[in-house]
Amino acid sequence: MLDVVIPPRAKFATQIREDLLEALRKTAKMEGRLVQSLVEEAVQSLLEKRQTGGSPLDRMRPHVRQAYLESLEQYAPLYKALAETPPR
Repeated sequence: MLDVVIPPRAKFATQIREDLLEALRKTAKMEGRLVQSLVEEAVQSLLEKRQTGGSPLDRMRPHVRQAYLESLEQYAPLYKALAETPPR
C-alpha cells in the first residue's frame, strides 16, 4: 500500500465576483468536486505559469498587453531615442 502524504491546509478568506463564484460552484458540482479543490488547482496552475512561462508578454493580462503593444507602436521613435540617450 502506498503512503500518501497530504500537505496541511490553511484557511483564508477572499472575495470574488459573483458570476465567477457561481460558475465555480456549477463546475464543481458538474465534476463532483469541492470548490476548494478547483480553487487550489487554479492557484497552482497560475503560480506554475507565472514561474515558468515564457516571456513577460505571455504573463501580462490581455488588456495590459494590448495597451503596452499599442504604446510601443505609437511611441517607438521616442522609446528608441530615450534608450540611446546616455544618462546624465
